[in-house]
Amino acid sequence: MFEPHSGKQSARLIRIGVSACLLGSNVRFDGGHKRSRFITDSLAEHFVFTAFCPEVAIGMGTPRQPIRLTGDAQSPEAVGVKTPELNVTQPLRAYGKKIAGDIDGLSGFILKKDSPSCGMARVKVYNDKGMPERVGTGLFARELMHANPLLPVEEEGRLNDAELRENFINRVYVYARWKALIDAGLSKAGLISFHSAHKCLVMSHSNEMYRELGQMLSDLSRAPLADIADSYITRLMQTLRRPATRKRHTNVMQHLLGYLKNNLDSAHRADLGETIDSYRRGEFPLVVPIRLLQHHFSMHPHPYINEQVYLAPHPQALLLRNNL
Repeated sequence: MFEPHSGKQSARLIRIGVSACLLGSNVRFDGGHKRSRFITDSLAEHFVFTAFCPEVAIGMGTPRQPIRLTGDAQSPEAVGVKTPELNVTQPLRAYGKKIAGDIDGLSGFILKKDSPSCGMARVKVYNDKGMPERVGTGLFARELMHANPLLPVEEEGRLNDAELRENFINRVYVYARWKALIDAGLSKAGLISFHSAHKCLVMSHSNEMYRELGQMLSDLSRAPLADIADSYITRLMQTLRRPATRKRHTNVMQHLLGYLKNNLDSAHRADLGETIDSYRRGEFPLVVPIRLLQHHFSMHPHPYINEQVYLAPHPQALLLRNNL
């Protein structure tokens, strides 16, 4: 049985931040909530949540007058919908900066879409003619993402997309493993081991970045280790933001198949190869060839494959690869 490679995180659940209304808290302007079943019913089995509601945190209360963004999309104002004289721009920005600088314990964040405080992208910004344009970012979200560019962040609406959902959770686990590595004390051996474990995962996103990251670590004496590590994780997290494609997954699985060539007879090799090819043609979801590979490697362990994150990057119970 393959388990997710979680390093030190295996001893504790990973913590992620969540807009409080998505957890069922009655903190919205109308006194209601926007509970997400996926978050509260599925993710709750594997993560610990820290809830945030910027508007309540700055003292606006519940229920309250709704606010909206106005003016320049790059530097909008948050004002009352019914009473434009109500301006909470600075309090929201100040709260965002405060929280953004104090989230070391978080490995990801799920935001409420369309919110003038929490929206990650395409938030309505009203121009001087009172017409909305979907060009903004919530004030709290802007501060959070600006101060923490490596932090995996996603909106709950986009998590309805199977590809984006798997990509986000994948990045959360990678970032949590990285934080565990740093917490344990950065070392050359630790950095090399981390990279080695993520090789196949990186290949599923970009062959070019696979080579670039390897070159970055080819000479760890060329610069201070902390600087190399910072450059490495920055490039890695940037690469992982782009979802892996069916073609790249196929290439990685064919690469893994090569490690079984001396262990499987011709019939089993042909069956596995055809299953991978059926996935490439869109006939099977990703979980089918992955589970078959896991089965064969459990029967024929290989030290290099055993350390690879790719085959089990997150808990199977989340069913994230069942619809890819």
